[in-house]
Amino acid sequence: QVDLLEDGPDEVVAEVKTAKTDMGRVIGRRGRVARAIRTLAQAAGDEEGLKANVEFLD
Repeated sequence: QVDLLEDGPDEVVAEVKTAKTDMGRVIGRRGRVARAIRTLAQAAGDEEGLKANVEFLD
């Protein structure tokens, strides 16, 4: 589940919620998947003129 929250006029936070058993898959080896998700969010935010952050919650 992904929830988008405004954290100010120019900042958005995407909270990625997953089961504890799936957290390793979401993060990936050495954080590669998590880093890729954050990179995509930042690129999308840049196009809209926003700072985008991603938080992973279990």
